Amino acid sequence: MTTPEGGTTAAPGEVRADRPAPPRKDAATRPPRRGPADPVRTLMHHHQELCARAVDALEIAAGLEAHGVTDRTAARFRHRDVFSLAEELYARVPRAAPDAAPAAATHAPAAARRSRTVCGALQLLPGAVCAAAIAALASVTTATPAVRTAVGASGLVLLALAVRLGVRSGPLRLRHGTGPRTAGLWVCWTAGYAVYGDWLLGQLLAGGPDLPHAAPRAAVAPAVALAFALAPAAGCAHWFTVRGRRVLAASRGLEELAARVRPLLLAATLLFLGALAALLLGTEAVLGGGDMSTPVAAAALGVLLFLARLLAVHGFPGAAAAGLASAAALEVLALALVLIARLPGLPPLGVPVEALTTAVGPAAVPAVACTAAALGLLVHGLRALTGACAHWPAPSGPAEAHRP
Repeated sequence: MTTPEGGTTAAPGEVRADRPAPPRKDAATRPPRRGPADPVRTLMHHHQELCARAVDALEIAAGLEAHGVTDRTAARFRHRDVFSLAEELYARVPRAAPDAAPAAATHAPAAARRSRTVCGALQLLPGAVCAAAIAALASVTTATPAVRTAVGASGLVLLALAVRLGVRSGPLRLRHGTGPRTAGLWVCWTAGYAVYGDWLLGQLLAGGPDLPHAAPRAAVAPAVALAFALAPAAGCAHWFTVRGRRVLAASRGLEELAARVRPLLLAATLLFLGALAALLLGTEAVLGGGDMSTPVAAAALGVLLFLARLLAVHGFPGAAAAGLASAAALEVLALALVLIARLPGLPPLGVPVEALTTAVGPAAVPAVACTAAALGLLVHGLRALTGACAHWPAPSGPAEAHRP
């Protein structure tokens, strides 16, 4: 249509080709796209198996924490913390089908029973080896010192190998790395002090020992009881682990999880202490022993070793090694003070150790040292073992939890 000025106008319903179309309203308000549209998808693919097999969002949070995902990392995935991120992963990843297990799982119950039997035998092996070594030493009392030394050294080596086999299988097997290399040194020192420490301290207080003529006198009953205590330690650790996973699956928050795990840790510690006390009383009745402070010191050492291994199994080997090192340091300090007190002008330094030994007995030193260290580990465990990352989901294999 032509206008009086010579232009044209568009007919009704016709769009002028030389005039641009008006912009859409949603295009003006749409923000520019930055980064991936779904940042969680990459994390879903990376932790697919963990998310598919989890029975609760807290299990996913525990796995993410174990893989180094922190709240700062979760912020990059547009979540306020790890647990909010775990809830989205739990909601978006489909659960694994119950019938998705391989055909070999039909033989799982029998394999699990065989594995538990093997682990139980390995955990009883240290006690059997210790009893056999003591019987062998008793049979060569009239032999030459070289023969007795060879028999004792052979028994000690076999006992160390048996203990190593026992703690590397079943509930006591580490699944979070090996931990500090010095932890084994502290275990050897505290265990050796429990066997020979009372004799050594008594010799030092009396002005000795008269080496090389002095023959070390071992505390036989505590050694046998501690060797047999590996089996109840494994049982109590398994009880705590299984119930901790159940509590993790049933809890709906960190506060609820912590409130329900703390009584489990205390109950597991008391159960082991009761079993160890029964072993100590039994060996004292059969083999005889010294003063009443000797079983107390052995019980304190047993609880210390149990808590240290429990912490190491659940991902805190550094704290376990620190507790053992503190007990060893206190025992070394007591021996060092007695030796330093022999120097001119320094006799008062040995007075506390001498007074404690005179009042209670030589076993009071390891009793105090191990009790203080065990209480420290228990307090730390009441904080560390109540977190979600301390309770991993059950192993995927049916017999994996008891694998030798």
